[in-house]
Order: sequence, then structure tokens, then C-alpha cells
Amino acid sequence: MPAGRESLLRAAEAALSARPWPAVRMVEVAAAAGVSRQTLYNEFGGKEGLGRALVRRAADGYLDGVDRALAPGPRTGPADAAGRLAAVAEWTVRAARAQPLVRALLTGGWDLALPVPPPPGSRQAVAPGELARAVRDRAAAALSPEPAWRCELAVRLALSYVIAPGEQGPAELLWLAGAAPLSAPSRTAGAR
Repeated sequence: MPAGRESLLRAAEAALSARPWPAVRMVEVAAAAGVSRQTLYNEFGGKEGLGRALVRRAADGYLDGVDRALAPGPRTGPADAAGRLAAVAEWTVRAARAQPLVRALLTGGWDLALPVPPPPGSRQAVAPGELARAVRDRAAAALSPEPAWRCELAVRLALSYVIAPGEQGPAELLWLAGAAPLSAPSRTAGAR
């Protein structure tokens, strides 16, 4: 990604974190990025194009985090599929809590403070079901021969926790559902 585009997207993200999207002004985004307003319009075509790019960036950033969670690490070795699925679930909840665009992408719950999502069928559109399937498919590929249904269950449980948090965290929910043979959760409330 060209440096100018990257700085414009960072400036737009900063503006969006400070105020609702309808209050974000293109001239302020351009000034914060250190470019002219014309450069901003040349790059994105207008505020709608900038908003679509922010939505796509949020989806790509979330999926990059999924890939990192699926990679074997110090806490999860190559054979620890359950731990890696739990890491994806935890990442999903963290990302949705921290980033309203990620939450909207995962749940379909767009509010007026966010950029308008790209229209269905457009190149930049990302439907909630599509994103969940992409995560499931990435997990199934990374954790082969782990059954796809376990990957699907991990994604669906994480999404349910994004929508309605519970007493247990997503990794604990996976353990309770029998999808991840992790050590027993630290709290067993509701495990009866």
C-alpha cells in the first residue's frame, strides 16, 4: 500500500475513533495525513470511497489477526489445534470489542456512527456470513486434519460471545462445548 494511502487511512481511523463518521471531514483527514484534500479525493474518490476503504481495511486487519492466532506460537505448538482455535475465538472477541468496524462486520450491526458498508455484490463488500466462513476455512486449512465442524463451532461461539458476553470467556465456552480439550476453565459457573 502506498505510503500516502496508508497515512490517509490512519488519519481517517483516528478521526473515526474521535467522532462519528458523519462528523468526519475530508479536509481534516487530509490535513492530519499531511496531504492536500485533492490528494485524498484522487485516492478515494470521496468520503464514501474512504469509508469503504476503512471497512475493507478493518476486515483485512481482522483476518490478519486470525492468521496470527492460527500460527503455532510459544503457547500453542503445531499439534495444539484446540489452543489455536481458542486463540482465534479470543482474538475475535478482543477485535470486536476494540474496533467498532470489526464488530459491525462480524455481526451485521451497523450504526449511524460508522461508514456505510459497501453495497452487497461490490468488490469491497464483506457480509458477516462471508467473514465467518473465511475464518472457518482458514482455521480448517491451518489445522488440517481438524474437522471443519470444530472450526465452525469455534467461530460461532466466538460470535455469540461478541453479541452477548457471558460469564465464561470464548476459550472456556469452547471447553464447555467439548470443542477444545483445554484444561478446565478457571470458573465453572454454568458448567453444570
